[in-house]
Amino acid sequence: MLKYFKNIFLIIFAIFAVWMLFFDANSLLIHNELNNDINDLEDEKKFYLKEIEKDNKELNKLSTEEGLEKFAREAYYMKRDNEEIYIIEYEDSLKNKKDD
Repeated sequence: MLKYFKNIFLIIFAIFAVWMLFFDANSLLIHNELNNDINDLEDEKKFYLKEIEKDNKELNKLSTEEGLEKFAREAYYMKRDNEEIYIIEYEDSLKNKKDD
């Protein structure tokens, strides 16, 4: 067993391997962290692509006359000149305000 420790090439190779695996700027630990970051960024990319697709569908709905009218009525309570709007609020939909 001692003859392996006396071999200078084996000692240098062992030191080199330890250095490359743990201490170098391109070590195995850093590669693992970078791979995790890449996976997280790819997940974010998928999420944002789905959001873009959903927003494009909403934009297509708003590009039509009916969709734009529906949005204006629901979001801004707009009406035509000859119409009356009644907003019905249910008790459970109101926010309770507590006095401090």
